[in-house]
Amino acid sequence: MLFYLFDYLDREFDLIGAGVFQYISFRAGMAAFFSLLITIFFGKNLISFLRRKQVGEEIRDLGLQGQLEKRGTPTMGGIIIIAAILVPTLLFAKVDNVYVVLLVVATIWLGIIGYLDDYIKVFKKDKKGLAGRFKVVGQVGLGLIVGLTLYFNEHVVVREVAPAATAVAGAEAVALQEDTTTVVEFRDVKSTKTTVPFLKNNELDYGRIPFLPSEFTWIIYVGVVILVITAVSNGANITDGIDGLAAGTSGIIGLSLAILAYLSGRIDFSNYLNIMYIPNLAELVIFCSAFVGACLGFLWYNAYPAQVFMGDTGSLTLGGIIAVLALAVRKELLIPALCGIFLIESLSVILQVSYFKYTRRKYGEGRRIFLMAPLHHHYQKKNLHEAKIVARFWIAGILLAIITLATLKLR
Repeated sequence: MLFYLFDYLDREFDLIGAGVFQYISFRAGMAAFFSLLITIFFGKNLISFLRRKQVGEEIRDLGLQGQLEKRGTPTMGGIIIIAAILVPTLLFAKVDNVYVVLLVVATIWLGIIGYLDDYIKVFKKDKKGLAGRFKVVGQVGLGLIVGLTLYFNEHVVVREVAPAATAVAGAEAVALQEDTTTVVEFRDVKSTKTTVPFLKNNELDYGRIPFLPSEFTWIIYVGVVILVITAVSNGANITDGIDGLAAGTSGIIGLSLAILAYLSGRIDFSNYLNIMYIPNLAELVIFCSAFVGACLGFLWYNAYPAQVFMGDTGSLTLGGIIAVLALAVRKELLIPALCGIFLIESLSVILQVSYFKYTRRKYGEGRRIFLMAPLHHHYQKKNLHEAKIVARFWIAGILLAIITLATLKLR
C-alpha cells in the first residue's frame, strides 16, 4: 500500500525521497526490517497472552533428554510469524501482483489449517489434532488454487526469444546483436516450463512430455503442484521437533528463494545467467524478505531454550509458503536439494515406519533403522545436545542452499 502512496506523491508532487519506493531492493530491506520488529517486539506480548490463556504444549514422554522440561511452553506462536509476513508484504509490495496475491492466499489458507489443528490439540485436549484427511483436503484445495492460477492466469508468463523472421505483433524489440543487422525480439508467452538442474538445456516443459496429449497438460501440472505443496508443508511440520530447527531451516531456504526470484525477475541478470526470465516475479523478493525476517525474528524466542513453539500454525504455513515460492520461481525440481532437510526428515519417518511394519510381518517383531524418527530425535537418542543438532542441521541447510544456487551455472 505504501508503494502506491509514495508513487502518487512522487508523480503528483515530486516529493523528495518518494521515488526510492520504486526500488525493489529498498522495499525488500524495509519488509525484512519491519518483519523483524514485529516478531521481536510483539512476540513477547504474544507469549504473555498465550501463557495467560494457558495455551501450552502437551509433551509426550519419549525418553528424550530435557523433553519434559518443555511441558507447558506456549504454542501456536506461528500466529506472530504469519503477522510478520503479511503486514510488511501488504505495506511494501504491489498487492495487485498475481504472485504476491497467491502467496498471501497461501499464507492465510495454511495458517487457518494449522490454527485449527493446534486449537483442537490445546483446547479440545485431543492430541491427534485435526484429522489427517482434513489436512490433506486443505492442502489439495490450496494446490488446486495455486496450480490453476499459475496455469491459466494471463499475467503468469515467461519471456522468450522470438526470431525476427517469425516475430508476432506485439513482440518487444529490446536488443541488437553484434552485427547490428538482426533484431532480437522477445515476447511474453504462456508456458509450463520449469527449471531442470544440472542439464545443459536446463528446462522441462510439462506440455511436451512424450505420449501425453496436450489437453491433459493442465491436469498433470496441477497434480505436480498439489504433490509439491503437500510434501513440503508436511516435511516442514515433521522438521519442527526441536527448538529453532524449522524456523532456522526455513529462513535459509527463504533467502535462497529470494535470490532466485530476484535473478529470474530481472531481465539483465537472467540474460547474463542464461536462465528463464519471468516478468513481474521480482516483486516476490519483498514477500521473501518478510518471510526471512519473520523466521529470524521468531528465533529470538524459539532458539534453545524455546520460550514459544510455532505449532502447526507456523510449520504448515512455512512449508506451504516455501512450496508455492518454488513453484512461482519455477524451481520445484530443485526442492529435493533446497529443502533437503525437510526431505531427509520425512524419509526417516517413512523408512522407519515401513521397515518396522515389514519386519513385524516377517519376523514377528518390529525392528528399527533409527533409534527414533524423525532423524533429529535419532541424534537426541545418541545424547547429542539439541542445540548442537540444530546448528549442524543449519550448516547442512546452508550447504544445500549453496548447491542449489550453484545449479544456475552448473549445467
